[in-house]
Amino acid sequence: QVQLVESGGGLVQAGGSLRLSCAASGGTISSYHMGWFRQAPGKEREFVGGITWLGSSTLTADSVKGRFTISRDNAKNTVSLQMNSLKPEDTAVYYCAAGNVWNTLTTGAADYWGKGTLVTVSS
Repeated sequence: QVQLVESGGGLVQAGGSLRLSCAASGGTISSYHMGWFRQAPGKEREFVGGITWLGSSTLTADSVKGRFTISRDNAKNTVSLQMNSLKPEDTAVYYCAAGNVWNTLTTGAADYWGKGTLVTVSS
């Protein structure tokens, strides 16, 4: 059973940057595709980006493309989300997820989820 714990959230001004981390325990994430999702108040959870299990391919949502970057370190059992040029509309709880199947992970069907970390972007 893999446990995922997100960290790095907080309050930042528009235009600023944050780096979120997702640390895994209880198992290795090296064989899982990893994804980041977010849920803003009153909205449905949405896919932000993902990275394949080897880190050879990434996918980011159009809303964050060019601003957010996903990386992973399988040796450290961690995944990161670098967020630059943050906007107030990026305010949300950000979740880390792990999945065996890439196509279904990107649609939100993950095997494991973290509990999330709150990112608040002020204008």
